[in-house]
Amino acid sequence: MFKLLKNLKLKDVLLFLLVIVLIFAQVALELQLPKFMTQIVNGITAEDIGEILSTKEILSLGLNMILISFGSVICSIVVGYVVARIGAGFSRNVRAKFFKKVESFSMQDMNAFSTSSLITRTTNDISQVQSLLTMGIRILITAPLMGIWSIIEIVKVSSSMSIATAIAIFVLVTLIVTIFVIAIPKFKKIQTLTDKINLVTRENLTGLRVVRAYNSEAFQENRFAEVNSNLTKTNLFVSRIMSLLSPVLILILSGLTLFIYWFGSSLVSKQLLNIGQLMAFAQYSMMILSSFSMLTMVFIMLPRASVSAKRINAVLDTKNVIEYPAQTLNKTELSGEVEFRNVSFKYPDAEDCVLKDISFVAKKGQTVAFIGSTGSGKSTLINLVPRFYDVTEGQVLVDGVDVRDYSKTDLVNKIGYVPQKGMLFRGTIMSNIKYGKEDATEEEVKKACSIAQATNFIARFKDGYEHEISQGGTNVSGGQRQRLSIARAIVKKPEIFIFDDSFSALDYKTDKKLRKALKKEVSEATKLIVAQRVGTIIDADLIIVLENGRMVGSGTHEQLLKTCTVYKEIASSQLSKEEI
Repeated sequence: MFKLLKNLKLKDVLLFLLVIVLIFAQVALELQLPKFMTQIVNGITAEDIGEILSTKEILSLGLNMILISFGSVICSIVVGYVVARIGAGFSRNVRAKFFKKVESFSMQDMNAFSTSSLITRTTNDISQVQSLLTMGIRILITAPLMGIWSIIEIVKVSSSMSIATAIAIFVLVTLIVTIFVIAIPKFKKIQTLTDKINLVTRENLTGLRVVRAYNSEAFQENRFAEVNSNLTKTNLFVSRIMSLLSPVLILILSGLTLFIYWFGSSLVSKQLLNIGQLMAFAQYSMMILSSFSMLTMVFIMLPRASVSAKRINAVLDTKNVIEYPAQTLNKTELSGEVEFRNVSFKYPDAEDCVLKDISFVAKKGQTVAFIGSTGSGKSTLINLVPRFYDVTEGQVLVDGVDVRDYSKTDLVNKIGYVPQKGMLFRGTIMSNIKYGKEDATEEEVKKACSIAQATNFIARFKDGYEHEISQGGTNVSGGQRQRLSIARAIVKKPEIFIFDDSFSALDYKTDKKLRKALKKEVSEATKLIVAQRVGTIIDADLIIVLENGRMVGSGTHEQLLKTCTVYKEIASSQLSKEEI
């Protein structure tokens, strides 16, 4: 919890000091009220004064009490405003830091946290800590200050009656500690179940078409109901435990009040205590128990907030598996060359390698393609170039430099990456394409779209390049998403293109036109293509055939038909004899 407080800015710390001063003033003012009440009561009854106070004097004391109450209210309002600013600023800083940290994660780091869990931590968990901070700042300063000060005043009034207050405090503290011990494990469970319910909801929403296609609504409802039921039961258990605090607190307050007036009246009758002191004692006792009741609110929030803080810190303290040097080491004059030297790779905690002893060189301007059966390691192989993962053995070199020696900016600037599933962001077609190059001109965007064979379908939209794209690009087809993703990479003008099965949603005619345009317009760039269709890579300068993570063949289409059985089988299954 305290580690997160480092995210408070200097301005917030200064505001925090102001809060302390204001709370001290508020408590000091409130503690004067019982003293004025004592003077008024004693003045009316003429006890310890000798004569009854005049109406003017009583009104003067009453006016002072009103002014004190007004001052206390003003302090409370200002404290509430300042604390809200501190809490909002803290939440903003932590959320920004959290988001930045997640953005720095590699694929391996991401696998340690589910997407639904990261969303819960960014929203719900940070809100839990913010709520505790906002309320806790006020209570954790006000309650102890008021409680200790009231105890001192009580001892001054009557040390014998202080024992009853001490007993009440002991009972209350025992109850709070007991509930705290029982609640913490349940709060941990609540956060885990919140992750699960987010996961189920997210999967159902993103896979809605599949759910409907397979008529699996009932299955999804039962799955959601199970998680929802577990979360509800746990919340109810915690709520029932916490609900004990309020009635027990009222019982203790009422019991103490009755005891004070019962025992105090006997002391008054024996002239060991006057009525004014009895009323002051009762008020100070209520202030003490009110302080503890305020602390119970913090104790109710603390278990859940502490669990949330640990979950947030678990992400912020994660050491990135992939680190980048501040600047690129050993720069060379090469441009657009990619080399794999005896590369082997296995996923974390996996027993066997996904890739084993891969070696090849892609020269500047060449088109190098990768083909093989599903699960042969094609996508894994090209994901090593932009360092989504790092090799287990061997080296991946870009322009003669190990990718691990590149700064992140330098490496990313060399690569134009098009994923297997075309990913678009909410905005316009123009903004999505400019995502690859923010300062791209309209002419550059249109040329990139022309190469990607996207111009025709863009022209059919009423708003053209300003056509709104929904989240995930769900309002355009799969082929249109792929072409816009390709245009986004082209406008960047990188030295190396990586196409991860990025032509799969295109028809053969569009695929052929696009490859022809790429060969003509970006001939200087190196192109790494993962494909399932032989027709997509038939003209590649080098085709690498993968089988179970190993290279079983490399060469041109004609060479592989003669030397590689696996490639010949793939080609024969897709193409006619004339096409082969």
